[in-house]
Amino acid sequence: MTAPTTGGTSSTRSLLAAREGVDATATDIGLLIARVGFGGLFAVHGTQKLFGWFNGYGLEATNAGFDQMGYNPGAFFGTLAGLSELVGGLLLLLGLFTPLAAAIVLGTTVNILNATWSDGFAMWEMGALFALAAAALAFTGPGRFSLDHGRPWARQGVVWGIAAVALAIVAGVLTLILKAVL
Repeated sequence: MTAPTTGGTSSTRSLLAAREGVDATATDIGLLIARVGFGGLFAVHGTQKLFGWFNGYGLEATNAGFDQMGYNPGAFFGTLAGLSELVGGLLLLLGLFTPLAAAIVLGTTVNILNATWSDGFAMWEMGALFALAAAALAFTGPGRFSLDHGRPWARQGVVWGIAAVALAIVAGVLTLILKAVL
């Protein structure tokens, strides 16, 4: 029996994994660790931008930095980046609306990569890691230990992963277009 590719619940996936000899609980714990760690770190980046927490610069300095990077008006783009990081990170941490959360984070990383690409690998490697983690969670779903688990809105699988990645690319590109025209 193969796992469903167009959706299904976390419990269905876990049951199928158990039948195939995979420890479903270990997989779900791994997804929990990935979500909490990655989502938490991404949310912290948002609080640094918005509130200056965790040795961040705060919104005024963030906005000035966005102006310097050519994201004008910096107040719009700095606030958008901070909110996207905070909201997307918290949703991933909680395992809530996971494909949408992954799309928010991945769309944000499109612009992180754009802003840091010319500065060399050491500057964009973290953005690439964020993008890969968000894409992976878009496809795997949040696992059993999440707020999505067992809820009617829970979505996962190949179709939802592709939809999340496509939404992220569209949102990221639209932000780049806004950057060019504003």
